[in-house]
Amino acid sequence: MPDFELSSVAQQWINVVLIWVGFGTLAGLLARALVPGTDPPGAVGTVVLGIMGTTLGLVALSWALKRPTFNPISPIGFFASVGGAFLLVILYRLASVRWPVDGDDRGR
Repeated sequence: MPDFELSSVAQQWINVVLIWVGFGTLAGLLARALVPGTDPPGAVGTVVLGIMGTTLGLVALSWALKRPTFNPISPIGFFASVGGAFLLVILYRLASVRWPVDGDDRGR
């Protein structure tokens, strides 16, 4: 079986994607732990929420501090990631109360 080799650029992009997925997962789990309650999204929803929260938190931090980029692998990047995911959990909860899903009577 031949060896499978990627270019250095492809390896770098794969590493970046894995970092974002890893930190997104951690940020999503921590944000869901900080806001207790039951949510319909399962594991995939938590990962997606965490990745979106990581993106939101790091973009907001870059905008606030006028720096071009932040890496989630840093204490400030991790706190920004968790903060973004926390905000998304709160917004999700508010939206689910305002516009309940069929069969969900929390908003009534």
